[in-house]
Amino acid sequence: MSKRPTLNPPVAVLQAHVLEAHGHQRMDPYYWMNQRDSPAVLANLAEENAYCEQYFEPLQDLVQGLVAEFDARIDPNDVSAPFILQKHTYQIKQIEGKDYTQIVRLERDQELIYFDENERANGHAFYELAEWSPSMDDQTLAISEDFVGRRKYEIRFRKNSDGTFYEDCIHDTDGSIVWANDHQTIFYIKKDPETLREFQVFRHQLGTKESDDVLVYQEEDERYYVSISKTTNHAFILIACHSSTTSEISLVNAHAPEGPAQVFLKRSAGHIYEVSHHDKGFYVLSNDHAPNKKILFTETVPTSLNSCQEFIGHDPNILLEDLSVFKHFLLIEERQNGLRKLRIKSDQEDRYLSFEEETYFIGLGVNDDYETNVLFYTYNSMTTPSRVYRYEVNTGKQAIWFEKKLKDLSFQPTDYQSERIWALANDGTRIPVSLVYKKGLDLKNAPCLLYGYGSYGYTLPDVFSATRLSLLNRGFIYAVAHIRGSKYMGEHWYEDGKFTKKINTFTDFINAAEHLSLNGYGDASKFYAQGGSAGGLLMGAVTNMAPYLWKGIISQVPFVDVVTTMLDVSIPLTTGEWEEWGNPQEHEFYEYMLKYSPYDNLRNMNYPSMYITTGYHDSQVQYWEPMKYVAKLRALKTDQHPLVFECNMEAGHGGGSGRSSERLEVAKVYAFILGLENIPL
Repeated sequence: MSKRPTLNPPVAVLQAHVLEAHGHQRMDPYYWMNQRDSPAVLANLAEENAYCEQYFEPLQDLVQGLVAEFDARIDPNDVSAPFILQKHTYQIKQIEGKDYTQIVRLERDQELIYFDENERANGHAFYELAEWSPSMDDQTLAISEDFVGRRKYEIRFRKNSDGTFYEDCIHDTDGSIVWANDHQTIFYIKKDPETLREFQVFRHQLGTKESDDVLVYQEEDERYYVSISKTTNHAFILIACHSSTTSEISLVNAHAPEGPAQVFLKRSAGHIYEVSHHDKGFYVLSNDHAPNKKILFTETVPTSLNSCQEFIGHDPNILLEDLSVFKHFLLIEERQNGLRKLRIKSDQEDRYLSFEEETYFIGLGVNDDYETNVLFYTYNSMTTPSRVYRYEVNTGKQAIWFEKKLKDLSFQPTDYQSERIWALANDGTRIPVSLVYKKGLDLKNAPCLLYGYGSYGYTLPDVFSATRLSLLNRGFIYAVAHIRGSKYMGEHWYEDGKFTKKINTFTDFINAAEHLSLNGYGDASKFYAQGGSAGGLLMGAVTNMAPYLWKGIISQVPFVDVVTTMLDVSIPLTTGEWEEWGNPQEHEFYEYMLKYSPYDNLRNMNYPSMYITTGYHDSQVQYWEPMKYVAKLRALKTDQHPLVFECNMEAGHGGGSGRSSERLEVAKVYAFILGLENIPL
């Protein structure tokens, strides 16, 4: 490896600032960093980015070599599986030499360009197409786009006959688009301009001004967000209002979009439910006295839960994750012992689609035809690229509809080994850990990258990654810790990793790393950890709690200033987060958060090597959280290990846009790790 740069790391200015709550004072000399666009903030970020650039200068050959490796492995003209939407067949295509995708329509053996993101992105440093939705008569395409990275989307309408756009433009939405059945009306969601909370549902008539749009629903409670969707049979538009613990759904007749929104079941604290419609009535997925959910049925809008009939009861060992209702059958997504299964239930039968493997991911393709007897589902594993299966419900016959292929024909899934092992947590709980490595690897002497998240009940899928092969081929073990705070093992897995049980998430991750090395999966001196957003909080916590375990940390858009952020209701999305983390305005939660908040627990000690990234336009985790975290860490750490911070000035929470930016970001992460291991290209 080339010689490291000698540039001195940036030193941030100290400005005395006292934060007080519950009679307790905290000193925060970097509080000033929340002054967006101020000269001092921009100057510090410029210094940090310059330092980052110099750090990576000796690694440029490795970075570019990895990007070239990705490009050689992944077809530059990569395509998605064909999918059927409103009776038309589409594919998403990458085009060699272009950063963004094309949506193509397949008709009569012809491939027609339906929508080209590259045309829309031209001249912009950032572009994201959030949603595209054809009207049911196929005359109009509605799209929502972001040109900044702050997830404030503009909705526009294209005439499919000639490709021209209506003058209509709707600003500052969350990107959602739902068409009514008159082909002229859409429903969309507005965000609060200060908090960015999705709180209003509007109705727009094609060809009219945004100022003429009608407010259909407004959620006043700041703990709740709204979302919109449509039932598979196109009968109702659903307005879902939800917090982390409670939900309420209202119905709008999709055939009469100017009608009122009718509440299905009034909200009740702790009750989370979802609604699907069938010609015979409504199916309700509910957690009422059923942590892992149950399914109820009612012929009409119910007066209460008691007026619904139980269709599938609660099972403490099986989490009912989702429900899709079709005319002739129900499709239920279940999770048992951490693994997903698809259950097909009709009047005639009850059967499962699953794979007898130790770890895999199974999910749904696009299935929007209410009257169908054909299902599309996806299969993926840590060794095998994605496949889409076509399954005939009536006969049970299935075949591969589409199989993802790598450009690198030397790739063989059988060259790699995937396993699932169980670590023991401090309290005796068994923690599942999925891992993959190249066969023949000397496991006990190998470096290991451990990935984690563990918040919001989100379960990390065990899926294939074409870029990850570059680590595996260089002798790395890659592992995913399915820690508490997700729903990998059911609803209780989530409940045991939130509020005043949040620290379980962090100790589970630490225990997973310890178990791996103690059982011969990786050299204990070569362990790396990676996480983003709430997973960045995980990185900050485990770095403070067990710095000796990690040779290096990758922390992406990290939520690290927990107490200050959760106390500041002016910061976007804060109040709605209280039902995930707790409200620190309450003394109990304040004290508990202080125990693990990464920024508040930094101290004078040796830390591992760290690469921390953020986006200046991030609306989920504001740029200043990682910025001040790095500044404080630089002042306190007692080691000489590299601390590299990069702020993408043209990106938001998801990083840069376009495949070139995405692959470059992955390559830099890998180069940082490989550089520390002194592993060449």
